[in-house]
Amino acid sequence: MKILLVGEYSRLHNSLKEGLLALGHSVTLISMGDFFKKYPSDILLDRKYDQGLAVKLKIGIFKLSGIDITSNSIRSQFFKHQDQLKGFDVVQLINESPFAIQPKIELELISFLKKNNDKLFLLSCGTDYLSVQYALGEALPYSILSEYKSGKIAEDKFQYILKYARPEFKKLHHHVFDLIRGVIASDIDYHLPLEGHPKYLGLIPNPVNTDNLKLLPIVYSGRVRIFLGINRANYHSKGIRFFEEALQIISEKYSDKIEIEIAENLPYADYIEKFDKAHILLDQVLGFDQGYNALEAMAKGKVVFTGADKNFEEFYELQEIVAINALPDAQQIAGKLEELILNPKMIQEISSNAREFVEREHNHIAIAKKYISTWQEN
Repeated sequence: MKILLVGEYSRLHNSLKEGLLALGHSVTLISMGDFFKKYPSDILLDRKYDQGLAVKLKIGIFKLSGIDITSNSIRSQFFKHQDQLKGFDVVQLINESPFAIQPKIELELISFLKKNNDKLFLLSCGTDYLSVQYALGEALPYSILSEYKSGKIAEDKFQYILKYARPEFKKLHHHVFDLIRGVIASDIDYHLPLEGHPKYLGLIPNPVNTDNLKLLPIVYSGRVRIFLGINRANYHSKGIRFFEEALQIISEKYSDKIEIEIAENLPYADYIEKFDKAHILLDQVLGFDQGYNALEAMAKGKVVFTGADKNFEEFYELQEIVAINALPDAQQIAGKLEELILNPKMIQEISSNAREFVEREHNHIAIAKKYISTWQEN
């Protein structure tokens, strides 16, 4: 098959591409590299006017004319490659808004892809209209919008999530769903909002290329090393403050038994280098399944504090602990950390379980086969 993957989130499409290539398919990836993470892409679009004085210029032009020069730039770059974006058997969008631009221009690009290729599919692996509506409701005990709904944090801190609830994104959502053959969820967090939807094709777990992620042996020399990587853009939606509060509790109690490293907004390569040295990775609180960074850490044998609730355990029929379910409760997180600090053999056990789980459930070639089956059947 000839496949076009559109957009990138946390290396998902890169890993899927590697699995598809291993199966003998032809794959092209077009994306912006997922912003500061700078993931590779066959056709890399340069997102301009988002830094320094250029931002002020962009805002000024938008206020005067309603024109977003970043969106226009992405549109121009996209159509320079239009001949390379035709004739695919399958096109898969990473999101309803895969280029993160104005909805009207987004729809223009997606409509071009629909017109000039065979099948169009959509992934739900990040915030979109349906997942935001679900999070705004009362079905979940907590969500990425808990801090917003509580009134503790200002609305502008959630604008990159709440934008999907605006009329223009609702309109984009409905147009995209009219164009696609179906939508696939990448984990439990996106499966729950889609249950029962007529275009929902099911959950296909994130693909992880464990060939590139070697299991790192646990080296324990009397101190447990804990790493927290912070991306300020999703600080509140991931519940990072609960980790910070838990670390404060633990550091006061076990300063002689732990080493804590905190880093912010690192490119992917630098981030990986930091957490390679850690025993424990603090990933996210306000979720029910693991995101991509958590899975890569688990593949390397890290004990990851993340979403791992009963829905996750039931879906994978787990009997063993493969990750620590982090609740929005600093005392609960501190208690789990304390248990590991006082019982370092648990770290070794969970490390081994985590690696085996990722190899078993997220192997990039096995996952690529599931995608191929889903695309062919729909």
